[in-house]
Amino acid sequence: MSEEPTAEPVETAEVPNPGLRKDLMVLMKVRLNVFVLLTTFFGFLLASKGGAFDLMLLVHTLVGTALAAFGSAAFNQLMEVDLDARMRRTADRPLPSRRMDPLFAFGVGWILSAAGIIHLSVKVGPLPAILAAVTVAIYVFIYTPLKRYSTTNTLVGAIPGAIPPVMGWTAVPGHGLDWVALFLFALLFLWQLPHFVAISWLCREEYEQAGYQMWSNGDVEGRRSGLLSAVFSLVLAALPVWPWLAGWTPGIPGHVALGGGVLLGLLMAALSGRFMRDGERGSFRKLFLFTLLYLPLELGLLAFAWG
Repeated sequence: MSEEPTAEPVETAEVPNPGLRKDLMVLMKVRLNVFVLLTTFFGFLLASKGGAFDLMLLVHTLVGTALAAFGSAAFNQLMEVDLDARMRRTADRPLPSRRMDPLFAFGVGWILSAAGIIHLSVKVGPLPAILAAVTVAIYVFIYTPLKRYSTTNTLVGAIPGAIPPVMGWTAVPGHGLDWVALFLFALLFLWQLPHFVAISWLCREEYEQAGYQMWSNGDVEGRRSGLLSAVFSLVLAALPVWPWLAGWTPGIPGHVALGGGVLLGLLMAALSGRFMRDGERGSFRKLFLFTLLYLPLELGLLAFAWG
């Protein structure tokens, strides 16, 4: 267990108060959680193929998921307020800048998390509600504190990020924790790893100063980070074989999805290898941008080919 660094909070210039509405959006990580809603929608879309598309059920699923995600984000920032104060890019968040009372933020987190889980239980079903509760619990009580003590936090943190498409899949009647749910979980889990490796290396100086334990710590030349990203990308490149062999993506569209998915994973691995060789910041930034491009392309291919 490492000791907490003694670095003082980052001094930031005076900026106009953004107002409560914008501070709440930051507290709830609204922009980041748009990704959660998109992957939840994707799981719901695949489960609805070949049957009736229940729009109101989708709305209730997204509302409950959003509330739970917003609440967990508030708890996350409450628990990391001292570390956020040490990093320039997070020091102006409402809690470390002391624009927001921690008790108010706690109330927001509690109300939103509880409302999301209850909404899913009443309007969608017990399984999505249980998955939402598990997501909040892992994100808040395991992943968030683990970031101070162990580099395994990246693996643990990918678990709650991989559950939303499973929630969307299980929200549709007749779909449970089956092999498709496991595939959706694996896809999102594996995608997050090179994505988070890229973020942590690009921000490693601030993470190290703040006291976060990341794979990128001390990796000045980026070889370890590049290697990890390449390994994860190669595993991700092999994943599209699964739905093709299982018959979930049949016919010519399935061949297109298979070839496209494998190619996307290999391109990510090639970008990782390039960074591992040259150690240039620009190379890792290209990898990071490609991880953002990979997910919508891969999800689009699967949606196109799903039988």
